[in-house]
Amino acid sequence: MASRSESAEDRSEEGSATLLECGDSLDALTFEQILEMDDDEDEREFSRSIVYGFFEQAVQTFKKMETSLQKGDLVQLSSLGHFLKGSSATLGLTKVKDSCEKIQHYGAHKDESGTVDEVDDALCLHRIKTTLAKVKVEYAEVEKVLKHFYHDSNA
Repeated sequence: MASRSESAEDRSEEGSATLLECGDSLDALTFEQILEMDDDEDEREFSRSIVYGFFEQAVQTFKKMETSLQKGDLVQLSSLGHFLKGSSATLGLTKVKDSCEKIQHYGAHKDESGTVDEVDDALCLHRIKTTLAKVKVEYAEVEKVLKHFYHDSNA
């Protein structure tokens, strides 16, 4: 039994170090709250299901964003940005959340802060295109770290 306990402790320490590598990409306190809901620290089934569900959701949402961008559908882009902002905030993925919030604002004809109106559709679409490319990189970085945290061999 002692070796199992040591194994869990080693995994926990390794996981914590991995999460620290995220820097400002991950709000550790928020993510730790998700981890606290796991029944078994070795398996982490609950948090793993939430995180991997988010991965699937993000990939599908990025595809929908690309389609909406091609159509010039700012309303749909704003909605998709809002949707993914909420999901990423739940996990503490701060950079992804912040970029999705910008997409939400640009789609609503606002500046990145959401406080100044922007009437130029082409400018809003250009900003979304740039931000979407950025958020995909931010997502890939945090996905890699989280897969490593869960000891996923595909990390």
